[in-house]
Amino acid sequence: MTVVWLKTAHIASLVVWCGCLLVIPGLFAQRTGITHDPTRFDLQRLTRFLFVTIASPAAFVAIGTGTALIFVREVYTVWFALKLLVVGGLAAMHVRHGFVVLRVFEPSGTYRMWRKIAAIGLTLGLIAAILWLVLEKPAVDLAILPDWLHQPGGLRMMVEDLIRYWIS
Repeated sequence: MTVVWLKTAHIASLVVWCGCLLVIPGLFAQRTGITHDPTRFDLQRLTRFLFVTIASPAAFVAIGTGTALIFVREVYTVWFALKLLVVGGLAAMHVRHGFVVLRVFEPSGTYRMWRKIAAIGLTLGLIAAILWLVLEKPAVDLAILPDWLHQPGGLRMMVEDLIRYWIS
């Protein structure tokens, strides 16, 4: 029964989080052309409320319940690692929106339409990738990875070689 509640909370919070990530760029785009300070402050207040009070807690719950589901369901597969990578992309978009909230509502702030389209398109792409990975659960052949990733300490050796190369 715990799994059912965890999945319900996970999916519900993901829907809210992803919905906010899709709506917030539209609010940023509305900033362009607003010179009247009370109107700008109202839009800033709404955007910050959506980001801080709704999107961020939903992201926290989505990631927390998702992490709990990893251990409850014992999902340790390659497709799941790819899903976590894509969820990291959603988290990066969330952080980016947080930085934009701080800057776009300054008196000289703007947000171009192409940025809105790019942010929404990238978010939709990440959502589609997550849905595909979760529903398809593709079999990933690890043979396509380089040899150094198949040996213990391979990543460490590769990073050490890169550091030596950059230093010398």
